[in-house]
Formats: sequence, C-alpha cells, structure tokens
Amino acid sequence: MPAFTYKAKTAAGLVLEGVVDAEEQRVAMEKLRSQKLVVLELIEKTASPIDQIRNLLGIKKRKGKVTSKDLVLFSRQLSTLVSAGVPIVQSLGILETQAENPAFKEVLGDVKSDIEAGLSISDALRKHGHAFPELYTSMVKAGELGGILDTILERLTVYLESSEALKAKVKSAMMYPAIVLSICGLVTVFLMVFVIPTFKNIFAGFGAELPLPTQILIDISDAMKARWYLIVAAPIVAYKGFLKFYGTPFGRKWVDNKSLIVPIFGPILKKVAVARFTRTLGTLIKSGVPIMQALDTVAATAGNVVIAEAVMMTRESIREGGHLSDPLKKSGIFPNMVTSMISVGEETGALDIMLAKIADFYDQEVDTEVKGLTSLIEPIVIVIMGIIIGTIVIAMFMPMFGLGELAGKQG
Repeated sequence: MPAFTYKAKTAAGLVLEGVVDAEEQRVAMEKLRSQKLVVLELIEKTASPIDQIRNLLGIKKRKGKVTSKDLVLFSRQLSTLVSAGVPIVQSLGILETQAENPAFKEVLGDVKSDIEAGLSISDALRKHGHAFPELYTSMVKAGELGGILDTILERLTVYLESSEALKAKVKSAMMYPAIVLSICGLVTVFLMVFVIPTFKNIFAGFGAELPLPTQILIDISDAMKARWYLIVAAPIVAYKGFLKFYGTPFGRKWVDNKSLIVPIFGPILKKVAVARFTRTLGTLIKSGVPIMQALDTVAATAGNVVIAEAVMMTRESIREGGHLSDPLKKSGIFPNMVTSMISVGEETGALDIMLAKIADFYDQEVDTEVKGLTSLIEPIVIVIMGIIIGTIVIAMFMPMFGLGELAGKQG
C-alpha cells in the first residue's frame, strides 16, 4: 500500500510530521482530517529499492517486535499531545499513523479501538503486555485515577530514558571485551586448524623428536581438524544448555545470585540492580501507585530473582505493619547507605524523593565503574591475546631452534 509523508497542525497549534498509509492521496487526506488535523503538506513517499523488490515478489515485510525505543518515543509524543489538550483517542490515532514499526502501529490501532469501545486506557494497554510492561500500565492507571495522565506520561518518559541510558552503559562495558575475546578465539582457531598443520608437515621432514609444547600443540590441532564439528557445535550446545538451566527455578536463582557476587562485574550489576529498584519504586510512589501494588510491580520487573525475593519479603513486612528499610537491610543485597536513606525517607514522608536521589547517585556510580572497567579490561584482554598467540608462535619455533643448535654442533 502506498505511503504519504505529511505535515499537519493540531487544534492546539502543534505541528506534527509523520507517515500515513492509504490507497491514494485523497484517502490519506480524509484519514488525517478525521483526526481533526489541518494538513499543511502531503507527499507520496517513494518506496525504497528493497521495498520495490519485495512488492514485485509479493513478499510481506516482517512486523518485528515492539522495542524499548518505540515505547520511549511513544511516551514522549503522547505526553506532549495530552499536555496540549489533544483527546487521547485522537492522540493515539496521530501516533498510529506516524509509527514506523508495523508491529507497534498495529498495537496502537488495537488500543485506540478498545478505548473507543469503552475500555479504560490502562486496561487497553494491559491487553498488550508484550508492548506495555506492568510498570507502564500501573502508572497509567494511577494517572487516570488521579486525573494527571500528562504528568504521569512525562514521568514515565523520564524513567524509560534513564533505564535505557543505564542499560546502554552496561552494554558498552560488556561489548568491548566480548568482541576482542571473540576475535582472539577466531584467530586461535584459524592458527590451530590451518597454520599449524603446515608446520607439522615441515617438522615431519626433520626426522627429530619434537619438543613437548610443540607436540602437544600439534596433537590439539589434529584433534580440532578431525572433530571440527565440535568447535562449531560446542558454543551452540553450551548456550542452549545455559538457557535450559537458567529456565529452571534453581538455575535462575543460582545464576542471578552469582551474577551479583562475581568478581569485577558483580559490583556493577549490583549497583545497576539497586539503581533500577530505587528508580522504579520511587517513580511508582511519586505517581500515586499504592505501596503494596508498587512493590508487586517492582518485584515483577526486577530482572533478578534474588532482588525480587528481597522485594517480596519487604512487601510482607509492610503488610504486617513493618518498615521498608528493615527487610532490605536483612537481605544483605542493599548497601547500608541505601537502607539508611530509605529509612530517613520513610520517617520524613519523602520516600519518593529519597529513592530518586539514591537512583541518581547509583547511576553516576555505574557510569564511573563502567569507565574504570573499560580502561582496566583493555590491557587485560591484550595481555590474554598476547599470551595465547605468543605461546603458539614460540611452540612452533622451538623445533627450529633445536635444529640450529644441532647444525652448529655438526659444523
């Protein structure tokens, strides 16, 4: 179906740009006008060469999945539209027409239809749990009940952007060593499978006994060549096995617990968990979500079973009349500074503010740790690569040194 790029103005004076799918320009114009938009510009979008080939072959474009970036952009735009006084159904219609992700476009169309049919906004969003997490729908519900949906959407946007930034920092710390170690592994496999056999043929003509390191390396090379399929299958089997183990309750708890105490990466992951917990809980409480429901949501979105269990223990403590800080301190996961600040927040009635300050502090801590880790890992990885490659090279040249000594004695 043809697509048209448009520039239009809302009744509140906001200028919007996007893409609308329609059979012809007249239909596109009617679609935009039905959303109470004043069309300023409407131009047919030229299909890319890849899309043209797909159309000729009759191949439908895959819808894909709703990403966190889609959700952040949607929240920011919806917040702007609602704040400007645009009705929610009209806002969703506008965002549906300009959504680039086909999967998200379909979700927004369904949400819009459900709201028009009489469903509340939160209930309509909750029907699409793959796109809108429990945290999102809980906050939207609080915004509906409190009549502050625009404010809640703004807070949601800030929260999602902070979470994405935190996730990006951790990924950047893991990406460099993963890439370098992968390259190191590929180079090692190449040397063992293709280079060392050439040296083996050369050494065979010497008629002398090979040094032990050289013989071991050649034996490993022969085994790798004879069973090359194991090299290909081993990483896949290991990954599948890990997923299966992690899929069990015991496996997930074991991995999540070890991830928080493993050297080098453990402290960073723990700080990420603390930042995520405090940011999520603080945002929910500030948005008016009841504390019990907020803790349920935090536990469900913790991403770590050990953290989730600590949160549920906290929930039980509060249900029995206890404090938030005491069970968190008993869990041994949260630092004393965190539990002390939460305790002060409870006593002063400013828990949401204190949680936000803790989250900001740990965001900065993670940033500092990631930078330090990156500068630490780089030389370590280079040393590891040097040791592996150097060992192979020395082992291959050791027989040549022996031949040189033998020739000197004969001379």
